Amino acid sequence: MEEIEHKYIEVNGLKLHVAETGSRHSPVVVFLHGFPEIWYSWRHQMVAVAKAGYRATAPDFRGYGLSDQPLQPEKTTFLDLTNDILALLDALSVSKVFLVGKDFGAIVTSRFVTLYEERVSGFISIGVPYLPPKPLQFKGLPEGFYVSRFGEPGRAEADFGRLDAKTVVRNVYILFSRSEIPIANENQEIMDIVQPSTPLPPWFSEEDLATYGALYDNSGFRTALQVPYRSLHEQINITDSTVHVPALFIMGESDYFLKFPGIEDYISSEGLKSAVPNLQMVNLPEGTHFVQEQLPGEVNQLVLEFLTKNSKLQ
Repeated sequence: MEEIEHKYIEVNGLKLHVAETGSRHSPVVVFLHGFPEIWYSWRHQMVAVAKAGYRATAPDFRGYGLSDQPLQPEKTTFLDLTNDILALLDALSVSKVFLVGKDFGAIVTSRFVTLYEERVSGFISIGVPYLPPKPLQFKGLPEGFYVSRFGEPGRAEADFGRLDAKTVVRNVYILFSRSEIPIANENQEIMDIVQPSTPLPPWFSEEDLATYGALYDNSGFRTALQVPYRSLHEQINITDSTVHVPALFIMGESDYFLKFPGIEDYISSEGLKSAVPNLQMVNLPEGTHFVQEQLPGEVNQLVLEFLTKNSKLQ
């Protein structure tokens, strides 16, 4: 994608790979990826917001893609990723920003806006709603789901390690674009669920897969398999986690994450609405967990409407 430029910026002792497009003098929109995503997962949104007059910035988190590995991946937390974004904004001389986070990138967005709300003009969460900075409890997940298996040291790493990076990404995109939580049988690993003949989702091309595979060939999955899943119990001491900046939550109705215990209740409860009083929620009926890649036109429109409404660009 010729219009997207690439650079490396040192933050907190690590060089982060950053993709950017748009005018340096425009309001900044920072896109934060999930797993197994990378900066590339925002390719459609970056071009769209840049054409609308914004500056799009998408880093690879530490340990992902072309960014440096942390010295101790096992000790890396959401707070580390959050502070990397703060340092990145300072390095870019950006005083205020719009944040767009997907999957666990939405959790980093939640942490950032809670701690540094004065630096945020507004934020968009995709797939995962705003979550207050307290330990995440997903009690009741089946043992055969891969997040549950992080309680067994090395199991997920061994499962992923049997395959090349491209195959791992392929399998994850197939598994998690479905509406049900993928569950392995008792004598099976998650990567064994997908058959080699299973086609990719129609919106995910072989070229896309090759790009992801090359990026994860570079970084491997060591950090990705530690963060965020080993930092789910991280807690930040803060007295009031209410955020008042404008917010948008985009949810695909076929997103498997809705099947996580307690998630639908939380989304529909007063808890979320009271934590983010200025929140708009939009459901996309056909949307899966990768909705920004699956339905880029619809997501781009929602993102641009939100940015226009909450910025000085008219």
